[in-house]
Order: sequence, then structure tokens, then C-alpha cells
Amino acid sequence: MPIGVPELLIIAVVVVLLFGAKKMPDMARAVGRSMRIFKAETKTMRQEDEAEQPAAAPQAPVQQPAAQQPYAAPQQPYVAPQPLPPAQPVVQQPVPQVAPPLEQTQGRADNR
Repeated sequence: MPIGVPELLIIAVVVVLLFGAKKMPDMARAVGRSMRIFKAETKTMRQEDEAEQPAAAPQAPVQQPAAQQPYAAPQQPYVAPQPLPPAQPVVQQPVPQVAPPLEQTQGRADNR
């Protein structure tokens, strides 16, 4: 579904309302610069690709005889893993109970 004239007018009105008429020329300049940079970069990438293609073209691929099959690893039959022996119950050692530390306020004078 292509964008028609009514849709473009609605988009233009929304942009003018959001950014104001004063900022529109600056935004248009920024978009123009971005498009120019984008075109220059794509042109550079295209030229680099064209420069690499002739360098790769002289190398002829090595031809193999048609009767030779590509190497395939021999298949081994599937062997199911052996079940593990039942686990022995873990004997838990009782945790020793430790008394909470006593506050050492006895015999101490408050020197503030």
C-alpha cells in the first residue's frame, strides 16, 4: 500500500506542529547532508567491491573428477547411554548450635 498525497500532507502538518516552522529549514538541510553522506558511502562501498572482484576472478577453481564423491564420515549406530546407578543417600551432619555473641558493654565506661 503506497503512501499517497493525503498521507504526505498529514505527515507534513504533524511535523510542522511538532517542530515549528522555524526549525524546518535546518531539518531539511540536515536530511540533505545525511543523504549526501549516505550516497557517498554506498558509492565507495560499490567501488571497493568492484575493485575486489577482478582480483578474485583470475583464480580458477580446482576441478575434481566427476566420479569422486564428497567425503562423508561413516555413520555409527546410536547407542543409548547407560543408566546411572542409584544415588546413595547423603547423611547430613547436624549443624552445631552457636550461642549469639554477648555484648561487651559490661565494665566499659561511656567516654563520649
